[in-house]
Amino acid sequence: MIDDLYSAKLLKLAANLPHAGRLADPQGSSEKVSKLCGSRVVVDVALDDGRVSAFAQDVKACALGQASASILGTHVLGADLAEIEMARDQFRAMLKQGAPAPSGRFADLSMLAPVKDYPARHASTLLAFEAAADAVRRAMERTSRAGAA
Repeated sequence: MIDDLYSAKLLKLAANLPHAGRLADPQGSSEKVSKLCGSRVVVDVALDDGRVSAFAQDVKACALGQASASILGTHVLGADLAEIEMARDQFRAMLKQGAPAPSGRFADLSMLAPVKDYPARHASTLLAFEAAADAVRRAMERTSRAGAA
């Protein structure tokens, strides 16, 4: 069963993290930490018309958290807050309730379905999506305040 969890494809994802680092001038940032294992993800975003136009992530997590962040980084450019929140919520339901995998641009999260059998790994696996949703929300708040001024 552990072989299903740490498949070669998953380990390859974890080793190839797109958009690693930080943005010089993000419109929104968020840091999320798993209290259980100490995994940490920082996400920076910039938006154009409410869609992610620039993205960076600093990920210090287990292979599962890194694989999830890799999927996020591969597909996040062009996504809006609703898409990211929907993927996060569907991903959480997949892990915690055995619901179907997210569809659309984040459908690759289906390869993390075996994580559902390891509740202690759920928090670190969800971190990148939680941080991304929060960073985009903060960027939207910042740009709406700047436009109102």
